[in-house]
Amino acid sequence: MQKFVLLCLLIISSISSVHSKELPDFTGLVEQYGEAVVNISTVQTQQIAGGQIFPEIPNLPEDSPFFEFFRRHMQPFSGPKKYESRSLGSGFIISKDGYILTNAHVVESANEITVKLNDKREFNAQVIGTDRKTDVALIRIDAKDLPVVTQGDPDKLKVGEWVIAIGSPFGFENSVTAGIVSAKGRSLAQESYVPFIQTDVAINPGNSGGPLFNMKGEVVGINSQIYSRTGGFMGLSFAIPINVATEIADQLKAHGKVSRGKLGVMIQEMTEELAESFGLSQSRGALVVSVEKDGPADKAGVEVRDVILKFDGKDIAISSDLPRIVGNTKPKSKVSVQVWRNGATKNLTVSVGEMPSDESEHGRKQSKTPDTSNRLGLALSELSDRQKKQLGVESGLLVEAAQAGVASRTGIREGDIILGFNNQDVKTIKQFNQLLNKVEKGRNIALLIKRGDMTTFITMKLDN
Repeated sequence: MQKFVLLCLLIISSISSVHSKELPDFTGLVEQYGEAVVNISTVQTQQIAGGQIFPEIPNLPEDSPFFEFFRRHMQPFSGPKKYESRSLGSGFIISKDGYILTNAHVVESANEITVKLNDKREFNAQVIGTDRKTDVALIRIDAKDLPVVTQGDPDKLKVGEWVIAIGSPFGFENSVTAGIVSAKGRSLAQESYVPFIQTDVAINPGNSGGPLFNMKGEVVGINSQIYSRTGGFMGLSFAIPINVATEIADQLKAHGKVSRGKLGVMIQEMTEELAESFGLSQSRGALVVSVEKDGPADKAGVEVRDVILKFDGKDIAISSDLPRIVGNTKPKSKVSVQVWRNGATKNLTVSVGEMPSDESEHGRKQSKTPDTSNRLGLALSELSDRQKKQLGVESGLLVEAAQAGVASRTGIREGDIILGFNNQDVKTIKQFNQLLNKVEKGRNIALLIKRGDMTTFITMKLDN
């Protein structure tokens, strides 16, 4: 019995020893590299234009005898009014002479930027440049011989690997949180130029701009944003890969702005249904839903409904690959583009343009007498010449109503413009109904829809 107890104790001790070895120790990493992490506080002064400004009534119940007094006697005054808004963020030092990386949203529009170092020294910072598209900013303080971070290679990160963040959540300076890499190359809505690193490291307001370290003490990312339904941390954090950030920083340092390649197309993700509609054996590439007139793609011969499979020899596995690859291509360079068109691949050569800093917008439409609804449950009308000019299109049908049916269930709604049916432009209601009536029940179709400034394909399976 005594031998059995001793054996059990040895087994428990062995298991505990194994688990203790597996758990990471972050103390050395924090002590060695934490000094290069900084706290950033900003002040933004805003001014309300002249006019009547009403002083705030004290927080009194409406049945209070004082409520009516304040309402009657607190008179408005005229003139401009200034107020200050303050915010906090984080950053990290990348050069001994004071260059610091952070997020663009941390310092953008700030009138004053104060950087507080780990040793409590404070400096006023100058913005060298910001880039909204990647949310990267480069700032500088007037200091020398500063501690700096070591940069790592995000491509070598593995899902499940331990990582830590250091920053100032809610102003609590030099806070350390840990977690693992949840995913790599994550695409987020409205973020076309960053293949985010997803982690479950606790990130909160004030962490923005701070570094994400691997276990070697190398910075592999900039903590940028979280996914949350409450405003607080929910286990989904996203970091900008450091190689993306340093490429941006180099351009900001050299030119004060970022130069990006431009193709001049709008795209959407390929799905299995779309792949079937276009005759592709698998869902890959980026589906072109709009081509900018006289843009680089238009001049190269790229057409709506083309599926871009390769750009400059690089495979486009998913649609979000294309903006990043094009953006990293030097403007004015000539590159090859492989597209899928009418059941076969076609190789084109495009002269890459340059992405402007501000993108233009265009306008909207009005309607005409609708046709009776079809087997999709859509009431349609043909566009007038004036509507075509306003919308910048050559043809299309206006959705006057989306009644109960497969179209409304898949998201088509009143006000949408139908530009295409599978591989064909839509010009008249008669043509549309002829194309629709040729499709057998249970088959997928793809409608090219224009909604505001967005153009996209919507797929649906005919149920009647």
